[in-house]
Amino acid sequence: MTKKLEGKVALVSGSGRGIGRSIALKLASEGARLVINDLDTEPAEETIALIREMGGEAVACVGNVTHTDFAERFVGTAVQEFKGLDIIINNAGYTWDNVIQKMTDEQWYAMLDCHLTAPFRILRAAQPVIKALSKSEMDTGQRVMRKVVNISSVAGLFGNAGQANYSTAKAGITGLTMTLAKEWGRLNVNVNCVAFGLIKTRLTHSAAAGETANIEGREIKVGVNPGLMAAMEQAIPLGRGGSPEEAAGAVYLFCQPESDYISGQTLMCTGGLTGV
Repeated sequence: MTKKLEGKVALVSGSGRGIGRSIALKLASEGARLVINDLDTEPAEETIALIREMGGEAVACVGNVTHTDFAERFVGTAVQEFKGLDIIINNAGYTWDNVIQKMTDEQWYAMLDCHLTAPFRILRAAQPVIKALSKSEMDTGQRVMRKVVNISSVAGLFGNAGQANYSTAKAGITGLTMTLAKEWGRLNVNVNCVAFGLIKTRLTHSAAAGETANIEGREIKVGVNPGLMAAMEQAIPLGRGGSPEEAAGAVYLFCQPESDYISGQTLMCTGGLTGV
């Protein structure tokens, strides 16, 4: 039985761990060939090893998505290694919270750079490649649909106290999604967005563990207060946070052929939560 994404070439930023890894594994399980990205080599290689164990193909493009040369390297890796580009998942991200009166310019721009500027640059770098491929296909009477899935958050839809920077960036990505759906429709590209609610990853586990993430030499505290976590889960109609695999499933909905006439949409993956 043919897999739904057989032979497709997919970029997934931030796919060395967490939700990104689960997205990459899901796409690979359906036959896609992956370009895996992470800040660090080790987690990227771990994801690649898992994909190869299932018989898939994957290569790494390690680096920070906010660096000015990253987008061209990322897109270039797909073209050089797999001679194509079919799916782009803008997933890389983290949070750096503070109330607005205490938020620094560095915190503000870090979130905009990671969650909004980086996806913009990746998509800008991809446009000439997609345009050339689409023109070649249309000249021979083919219609090949390509997919972009941007990752947002309920914080971008409804706001979230202490996250003016993150919420603003995640709101912006929905605007970018709708705009590119209009610009790229003529190229046979579906551009959609998934807004996650509470998904259980290393960034949302108990803050009591005192874990940090090292981002460009900055130690950023990760995790959620245990009491707040319990309250958040209680507010979710399904009564729990989602798993990375469930998050990946929502992204996959927009990557499969059944979504070929869906574009410019934002899907909430929240366990039934419709506001915060």
